[in-house]
Amino acid sequence: MGEITKISPELKILLEKQHYCFSGEHSAVKICTWTKKSLLDENVCYKEKFYGIRSHLCCQMTPSVGFCTNQCIHCWREMDYAAGIKMTNAVDSPKEIIKKSILCQRKLLNGFFGNEKVNRKKLNQAQEPMHFAISLTGEPTIYPQLNELIAELHKQNKTTFLVTNGQFPEVIESLKELPTQLYVSVSATNEQDFKKFNKSCFNNGWQRLNKTLELLPKLKTRTVIRITVMKGINMKDEKAYADLIKKASPMFVELKGYMFIGSSRKRLLEENMPYHEDVKNFAKKIAELSGYKIIDEKEESRVVLLAKEDYKDRIMKFD
Repeated sequence: MGEITKISPELKILLEKQHYCFSGEHSAVKICTWTKKSLLDENVCYKEKFYGIRSHLCCQMTPSVGFCTNQCIHCWREMDYAAGIKMTNAVDSPKEIIKKSILCQRKLLNGFFGNEKVNRKKLNQAQEPMHFAISLTGEPTIYPQLNELIAELHKQNKTTFLVTNGQFPEVIESLKELPTQLYVSVSATNEQDFKKFNKSCFNNGWQRLNKTLELLPKLKTRTVIRITVMKGINMKDEKAYADLIKKASPMFVELKGYMFIGSSRKRLLEENMPYHEDVKNFAKKIAELSGYKIIDEKEESRVVLLAKEDYKDRIMKFD
């Protein structure tokens, strides 16, 4: 098999302190706040409200810890121990990642069995997560067996939600098995701002992102453009955002307020966090210019959902 791709021991120690559970040498799981809230019947993630992705059955995971092409200013993840932009050695196998991710999910949720406030039915169901959010940290399109990972998850009757920074359009184009829902992150409307906000290691990063956006209309799956909205930074150029949306013609556009958390606090200020009203007003302008309209929102998450029309099957139904 040869030498396997590994991340640095320092990064592993740091992430384990942050309650990551490693499902391989470069794969990991972390329980989302909304999964915990759902188990306590306190609230659910906006993805449940918007799309029906059940929060207590969601596994937030990644096959690419430490691997990313960008150093986005709003990113809350650790960037000081970057592992690179290419996995050159052998990698964790998709079947092992899935098997160990489920074991990690169970291990991380184990403490809830001692909590009197927990919804016991949901907790029992959560032992077998059904929705895999391939987005926790790192850029998943760097993992060379992404296609096999998605295919294997679908074979096991799981749904997949892939979040990409759009720097590898050739990977998206080569996927034989598309995720249930594909997210492309956008936070700039021109090359100058892209270089300033996203700091891609590629000189042609802006062109790569645009190539990914141009692929979206051809993909036979649910597509989303996710715009992270930073007050005083990228809440401008509404027409340019609208033009990018028209080019990609995604099923949905999410405008989500930046949150002052994690390592992003080293680069941004608390006042860069917009209020929900700020996000909504900005979304209204972009909607008008792009031919989309506001179809949903979740105030606690400072997020607004746009679509051309509200789809009958927007809220997915599961057995």
